[in-house]
Amino acid sequence: MISNYDILIVGGGAAGFFTAINIAENNPTLKIAILERGKEVLTKVKISGGGRCNVTHACFVPNELVKFYPRGEKELKGPFHQFCSGDTIEWFEKHGVELKIEEDGRMFPISDSSQTIIDCFLTAAKKLGIEVLIGQSVQSIFKGDAYWKVETNQQSFKCDKLVMTTGSNPKMWEMMTSLGHSIIEPVPSLFTFNIKDARIKDLMGVSALASVKIKDSKLKASGPLLITHWGMSGPGILRLSAWGARELADKKYQFVLQVNWLNETDFESALDNLKELKEENAKKLVVKFCPFEFPKRLWESLLIASGISAETKWADLSKKQLSDLTNQLTNGQFQVNGKSTFKEEFVTAGGIDLKEINFKTMESKLHENLYFAGEILNIDAITGGFNFQNAWTGGFLVAKAITEA
Repeated sequence: MISNYDILIVGGGAAGFFTAINIAENNPTLKIAILERGKEVLTKVKISGGGRCNVTHACFVPNELVKFYPRGEKELKGPFHQFCSGDTIEWFEKHGVELKIEEDGRMFPISDSSQTIIDCFLTAAKKLGIEVLIGQSVQSIFKGDAYWKVETNQQSFKCDKLVMTTGSNPKMWEMMTSLGHSIIEPVPSLFTFNIKDARIKDLMGVSALASVKIKDSKLKASGPLLITHWGMSGPGILRLSAWGARELADKKYQFVLQVNWLNETDFESALDNLKELKEENAKKLVVKFCPFEFPKRLWESLLIASGISAETKWADLSKKQLSDLTNQLTNGQFQVNGKSTFKEEFVTAGGIDLKEINFKTMESKLHENLYFAGEILNIDAITGGFNFQNAWTGGFLVAKAITEA
């Protein structure tokens, strides 16, 4: 038996629900179903932002917002002029969810719980009569003359318009390939660096504002850097991994990371600073006086790496020791061997080639009545609510296109 719908949405995540709700609100007469292969919907929403759900970012200018997207920057300009972060805030407020802005610009529900967002979506879907069907693993997609047919492990469906919001699911990408779409090969984005190095061995949990770059590459970033038991993480590192997703995959995650613990301060300025400190603090022990705004444990570790003992006074520092310390502070070189997944915000760079999408409607340029939203496309961003904003914007445009057609 075939179940007939006006709209079928494959994928019960953020983009899928947002699309379905907006379609139903624009046109309540349409029969809509969301097909989800898992036992639960919105699982990624649940764990995002440490269980708080980083809904969007307080960047309200489309031309500025696009700069946070290593892939999709050019294509998202038009869409963000249609539906941007401010529209997201307004949408959630209308649906009973108030958001708050944190110091770094990230936005969360004031409840600090991702369940608030999940409840908002589930309540709206129920109220609007959207059918949410779980355990529906899509086996095949067939295009008829004026309809789409979707076969799952449980039943057959027929619809007028098909929306794909399946995230980075290789099986779905494969099905889209069979329909003629090109897939940009997926590689991980947003990951942490595996580093075994005596300088950071016992510094787990230590954090500092630093600038980081990949040696012999143009890749660089800055931001808080967190030392972990497996190496380095934190916003600065994650940013670097996003912008360098393809290049670092080509290097097989073996490269040298250059860390400037003084952020943007160059070697010469840092050396002059240390020389002044040497004169001003001549009788003090170097180890007892950390002149920089980062943890004392890190200072002690960099002193050891520069051959400066715990008994050394500032006055006794040799030219070589000063130079070595300056080098450790402004250009510490760390060998990276591999990566670790940053599970909460795991994102893939890759997906459907953006050249095959009409970004006014999010419709496939190859097939009429086939739409895409979210991470199934070759769009990804750094952390901070930007990947969700892409999902909301894409979903809004799909809904607008479908209901205005």
